[in-house]
Amino acid sequence: MEKLIIKKLQKIRERFKVVQKDLLIKQSSNRLKNQLSLQNEYTKLLSILSNFKRYKSLQNEINQVKELMCDEELKNLAIEEINNLKISKEKIEKKLLNQLFLKDQNDQKNCFLEIKAGTGGNEAAIFVKDLFRMYCKYAEHHSWKVNIINLHEVEKGIGYKEIISKISGKDVYKRLKYESGGHRVQRIPETESRGRIHTSSCKVAILLETDISELKIHPNELRIDTFRSSGAGGQHVNTTNSAIRITHIPTKISVECQDERSQHKNRSKAMSVLLARLKDLEMKKIIQEKSFKKKILFGSGERSDRVRTYNFHRGIIIDHRNNLTTHKINEIMNGKLDILIDKMMVDD
Repeated sequence: MEKLIIKKLQKIRERFKVVQKDLLIKQSSNRLKNQLSLQNEYTKLLSILSNFKRYKSLQNEINQVKELMCDEELKNLAIEEINNLKISKEKIEKKLLNQLFLKDQNDQKNCFLEIKAGTGGNEAAIFVKDLFRMYCKYAEHHSWKVNIINLHEVEKGIGYKEIISKISGKDVYKRLKYESGGHRVQRIPETESRGRIHTSSCKVAILLETDISELKIHPNELRIDTFRSSGAGGQHVNTTNSAIRITHIPTKISVECQDERSQHKNRSKAMSVLLARLKDLEMKKIIQEKSFKKKILFGSGERSDRVRTYNFHRGIIIDHRNNLTTHKINEIMNGKLDILIDKMMVDD
């Protein structure tokens, strides 16, 4: 566990003593005011310190068992016991980290995942498709629901120029909010006969689901256009003006949706994404004013704001915000994103 977190836990122990003392004073003097608040804080701090005590106990046990490894007869048993203790220690550590994280009022909300191809032509479009699969696998691990809002495929369906989806479930925004920014891939394309490494990129944006009551938008600020869908969906889709484009005139932010046959459904989906983009713009201004570090952690959402590099040739992924390098590229591309996200949450 990082020294910074140990230091924070020591401060919590000091605060616990103060709260415990205040609680006894108020009970003895029958002062009921703020007693409930103190009791809640006492319970919360007690839980954290109990986990911290268990964490230190497990660490001591590991150190004691390590001493037995000098004995050849006990070495195998010691290794097995150490592995079991480490698993228990990791579980307690994760509990502690969750208890220590600052609570964001938006953490429990759903979000929109938007991925757009950047430089690299068809390779960038293939990478968009790969990333979307990665996030879908990650959603499966957390029992989240993924609904596609809008999709633009490149020729022959080999990849996506752009895809927008809504992700719903527990702690969706809490875990995905660190993914916004430029994602770069370095690998040898299947069509490359000389074995040259190709570099391409795409932009990922995580947009918080937003209710219209959270933003002040006048109807005159919106321009709504209808047009014929160019996507798949049969004769009906391609011969009626079911596709919708909504433009917010002051910011020039435009969203279109042609996924549904119903103009009403497309309008509803497009409006929800537009609101999310406007909210995202508002939040970025706040982050920029508050902290430069926050801007690094959450990304600006621009392609030039490089968040991560996926180097398939070397079998590594590099997160440029915290200089984390991992060789678990196959696991991550199959949805084991917590390897990277947990570290971002600790840094935050």
